[in-house]
Amino acid sequence: MSEVEKPRHKLRTGFTTGSCATAAAKAGVLAIINQKKIDAAEILLPKGNRLTLNISKCEFDMKSARCSVIKDGGDDPDVTHGAEIISEVYITDKKNQIEIDGGEGVGRVTKPGLGLEIGTAAINPTPKKMIIENLIETGKKILQTNGIKVIITVPNGKELAQKTDNPRLGILGGISILGTTGIVIPYSTASFAAAIRQSLDVTLAMNGDTVVLTTGGRSEEFSKKIIELPDHCFVQMGDFAGYTIQQCAKKGIKKAYVAGFVGKLAKIATGVKQTHVKGSKVDMEFLSMLARKCGASEQTIQKIRAANTARHVQEIIMEDKVEGFFSAICSEVYRHMRAHSDNSVELEVILFDFDGVALARYPQ
Repeated sequence: MSEVEKPRHKLRTGFTTGSCATAAAKAGVLAIINQKKIDAAEILLPKGNRLTLNISKCEFDMKSARCSVIKDGGDDPDVTHGAEIISEVYITDKKNQIEIDGGEGVGRVTKPGLGLEIGTAAINPTPKKMIIENLIETGKKILQTNGIKVIITVPNGKELAQKTDNPRLGILGGISILGTTGIVIPYSTASFAAAIRQSLDVTLAMNGDTVVLTTGGRSEEFSKKIIELPDHCFVQMGDFAGYTIQQCAKKGIKKAYVAGFVGKLAKIATGVKQTHVKGSKVDMEFLSMLARKCGASEQTIQKIRAANTARHVQEIIMEDKVEGFFSAICSEVYRHMRAHSDNSVELEVILFDFDGVALARYPQ
C-alpha cells in the first residue's frame, strides 16, 4: 500500500511551523535562564494540550539565544516538511513586553485581505499567541524587569515559498508561520479550504470581483494566457469545485471563470463537488450519453464506454470529429456550478486540451 493510500487512522500527525517557532523560542528563553543547552521543549497548544518537540540546535549567552526545530509534517504532504525553523531570542529593556518579528525566509505581507498588516511578517495570529503564552509561562522572572524579542527565520524559506501560494497572495520573501491547533492533521481538507477562502479574501481586498478558478497549476498557466486579470484573481480550487463556488457566492464574487482539463471537468459535469481521484471516477456512461446527444456514431459511443481515461475519451472525440462534445461538457459544468452558487455568480467554463488550446468555452 502506498503512502497516499494509508488508512486515515494510521496516518502520522505532525506539527505546524507555528509550533516549531514556539518550541524554539521557549528553548531559547530556557537556555538563557538556565545557561545550559536545551534538548527538548514542551509547549502549550491553543486547545490547552501540550506537545514536546526536539530542539535541533541551541546556542546561547547571557542575553540572547538561537534555537531551532526541524519541521515534521507527519504524513501530510507539505513543502515545509524538513525545514529548519529558527527562533532568535533577545532580552530587551522593554519591561514585560514580548515582541515577535520575522527575519530571513519569513515572508512579508504586501497585499490586504490576509488578516495581517501590510509590511508585517507573515506570522499568523495563532502562532503569535502561542509564542506569547508560552513565553509568559516560561519567562516570568525575565519579564518582571525586562522584555523578550523573538525573531523567526527559515534558512531556505525564500526558496520554499515559491512552491506555495504566498507569491500570489502578496506574501513575499519567504514562507508563512502558520497553525491553528499546532498539530498537522494528514491530508486535511481544512487547510486547503482555508487557502481557498484566503485567496478569495485577497481578491476582494484588492477591489476585485472576478476570479479564475482552476483545477491546478497547468490550467492556471493556460488561463493566464487568455484571461487578463491580476495574479491574485487566479485561485487554484484543486478538487474542491463545489466548495469554492459556494465560497465565491458567500463572499460576493460577481464572476468566476472555471478552467480545467477534460478529466476534472467531466467529473464536475456529473454533479460531483469533490473531484479527487480516490473519491470519484470519470463516468464513461455519462460521457457516451453526451456523445450520443452530439450525434456520435454507435461505434464512437462504444469506444467511449471502453475508454481508460477522460483523456482517452478526448482523443476518441477528436479523432472521430464529434462536434459540440466539449461544449456539452462545459454546459453541464456551468449548470452544476451555477446551482452550487445558488445562481448568484456569473460563470464562464473553459476546457483546455493538454497543450493549452481552449477546446470549448461556455457560454460562448
